[in-house]
Amino acid sequence: MQHQRSQMTKVTGFFGRSRPLLILCVALCAGGLLAADSPADPAEQHPAAALYQRLSSVGLDKQRIFHIRGASLDRSSLHFTLDDGTIAFTEDVAGHITGAIFAGEGETLLVPPNQMERGSMVLFTGEAILEEQFETAYFRFNDDTFTELRPFFRPAENADDFFTRWNETAKDLSQTDALRIFMSLSEELPVASGPSANSSANPSVVKDDRYLHAHLQGTKLSGFDIYYDSRGSEQIWAGQLRTVKMQNFYDVWTSFSPKAAVQSSDAVSSTTGESGPSSAIKILSYKIRADVKPPTELSAEADLQLQVLHGGMRTVLFELSRVLRIKDVQLDGRSVEFIHNQSLEGTQLARRGNDVVAVVFPEPVQTGQQLQLRFTYSGEVISQAGPGLLYVGERGNWYPNLGMGMSNFDLEFHYPASWTLLATGKQVAIDPAGKKEEGDPQEQASRWVSLKAIPFAGFNLGKYARGAASAHDIPIEAYATNTVEKTFPRTTQPVFASPAPFFNKRSFDLIPLELKPVPAKNVQYVAESAARAVDFFSTIYGPYPFSSLKITQMPGYASQGWPGMIFLSTYAFLTDEEKAQIQYTPVERTMIDMTVAHETAHQWWGDLVSWNSYRDQWLLEALANYSSALLLKEQNPVEFHAVLDKYRDDLLVRQEDGGPLMDAGPVTLGVRLSSSKFPAGYEAISYGRGTWLFYMLHSMIKDGTQLGGAHHAPADDLFLQTMHRIRDEYADKTISTRDLIKAFEIDLPPSLRYEGRKSLDWFYDSWVSGTSIPRFELSKVKFSELNGKTVVTGSISEKEAADNLITPVPVYALLPRKALIGQVFVDEHEVQFKLTAPAGTRKIVLDPDHTLLTRPE
Repeated sequence: MQHQRSQMTKVTGFFGRSRPLLILCVALCAGGLLAADSPADPAEQHPAAALYQRLSSVGLDKQRIFHIRGASLDRSSLHFTLDDGTIAFTEDVAGHITGAIFAGEGETLLVPPNQMERGSMVLFTGEAILEEQFETAYFRFNDDTFTELRPFFRPAENADDFFTRWNETAKDLSQTDALRIFMSLSEELPVASGPSANSSANPSVVKDDRYLHAHLQGTKLSGFDIYYDSRGSEQIWAGQLRTVKMQNFYDVWTSFSPKAAVQSSDAVSSTTGESGPSSAIKILSYKIRADVKPPTELSAEADLQLQVLHGGMRTVLFELSRVLRIKDVQLDGRSVEFIHNQSLEGTQLARRGNDVVAVVFPEPVQTGQQLQLRFTYSGEVISQAGPGLLYVGERGNWYPNLGMGMSNFDLEFHYPASWTLLATGKQVAIDPAGKKEEGDPQEQASRWVSLKAIPFAGFNLGKYARGAASAHDIPIEAYATNTVEKTFPRTTQPVFASPAPFFNKRSFDLIPLELKPVPAKNVQYVAESAARAVDFFSTIYGPYPFSSLKITQMPGYASQGWPGMIFLSTYAFLTDEEKAQIQYTPVERTMIDMTVAHETAHQWWGDLVSWNSYRDQWLLEALANYSSALLLKEQNPVEFHAVLDKYRDDLLVRQEDGGPLMDAGPVTLGVRLSSSKFPAGYEAISYGRGTWLFYMLHSMIKDGTQLGGAHHAPADDLFLQTMHRIRDEYADKTISTRDLIKAFEIDLPPSLRYEGRKSLDWFYDSWVSGTSIPRFELSKVKFSELNGKTVVTGSISEKEAADNLITPVPVYALLPRKALIGQVFVDEHEVQFKLTAPAGTRKIVLDPDHTLLTRPE
């Protein structure tokens, strides 16, 4: 979904949320470049820059080339064996050996810990465990790997030839892990003014810091990567960079935390870029003054107030677009070193997809310390999609960010008078102290202040027409231009559409010559649609979380949400006539119409309540999508079911070179679902299957309440009551999938208690962590009369499902009106049941309202 903020309908990049990634570090380095008048020894003037540059270009040491035999490396559940070959280690960097190249015969063994991860491994490698022989390996590490292997060294006979063959390769590959190794070694840099009095008593954020990356050339699997990172929220992962049809993918085969691993509350995953329960540094507030010069230029000063939660560190990574040139970074008014994006090459860039700037503190920071950082930067972070239509942030983050923490924002923009600018927060008067002495008649200024801490801030500007509406006293404005983007399909090219939540791109007939969309014509309708959504969601979830809602046109198929602001796809501004001319099917037009409600729902699910890790990202996407579907159901139940059928059908469509989309994996794999095998996997699973999961849970709870036994009246919607409670409990916090499941267990109806336990583990294990789309069939049905009631017996068969699938199937009696008579847990291929039905019942059916994600008949 989004690139910089909360939710976006299309996701690219590994573990990119629609939010920026966070990796634990803060490296400061003067633009990564040394000034022309630097002293003769740049390492003395810029020690961090010198250390990083050395790590990113280190070659082999001619004196450390050995024959090695029968050696092994073990990192938790990860094992490497170096059976026989030659190994060369890299030169010292700051007294550390950090890499090696091996050529010969070796083997690696990696056993994923659970069925989900083993299934992911099978998808990419064909085997449930990774047991692969390799011929060459490049290792990068920050620990005692050299000492660990020393007992197995013997003199090498071909040392000179080996050096000549592999030295340049080692230098090229050293860039990949340079930043991660730098994060470890930077703690040993000399402090700016001698040793800190408190540094020895203030340990590192994570005491255990062991890192090992192996890039292996397998005999069957070709080149692939295995990582062990003790500071990661998931310490072990493996994957492979692949290019399919000119598009790069990083296929993550498996990622997990070993059972023996000790999870630190401050750990941050180098893969996911996501923090654990707490991060080491919190950004309390931003004050940003930006000059915007359309169509592309932005220059800014960003003041960040930081609080150190856990001291001892020297280096922290911020996200910031690589197209922005940093002029200076200051800590409490004093310039510090920074490294901007130099290391994101090859697999790291493909796997992470985000840009970073590392800031190196002159001495270790202390727990409880408050700091002020000022970033001064400029560059072309805005792109022009069409006349008066811009896209802010397409080229990366426009301000330095640390991930999903909550901060207060004070944003001031200066921009040409002919443009309209909208931003997150409430517009307030400009501080007189910040005004220019002489006003420029060709320039205007606006200031936007968040009324509470929010996770991200954004802005957009264009030459807009305006529409306005309101709901629950919340002002709602929509803005659109008179033009569409330059890339909008014309009569000479087919249309490829994928407006979320619409997954499968397909070509349509050519657009007729008479179609000339004018988004501004539909701007009032968009504002009113958002107002209806705000009214509906406020009723079922609680008050709208922010003071206003602003919607601006965004080029492309995807939409993107921020607190109090939505970037809405041009396609959502099309009129019904224009959508008909593009020859969308009726259900596709409905799904496009749902986009406004979907993005509006993200104001609750994504902006007010956010996800805990990449494995929980599906929650907020699916909840936003299911919320928009609930609004559709209120207006048109037939279209509601047509959309759900479309999601199911998309999951069952076989891909060009593989199985159906449902096989991409369970929702909890997050953006790992989008891979070389299933490019649209994330969208199809998170939106499609995710929406079905919430519809199923909602329907099951309704049926369970109707069957009695809960303290709620049958008319109560226990699902929505629970969602309202979740909204209140997790406002301005993150939520995990387990958190949400536990919330529904509090008032779980007795009929949903598998084997009598007040638990939804069966739902999590079978449906959330599964991929099945089963079929249920009724057989052996018999009726008998007893005490004025009809006793019904029979069997329910489960087909095309995983062995561990557990599903409470609703059973209805068909009388003049259908009546729910029970929920039968189906946990085997065939299950017998005995239910009581109204007298005179002679026919029963399974799930007549199609509330279960099952295959069509």
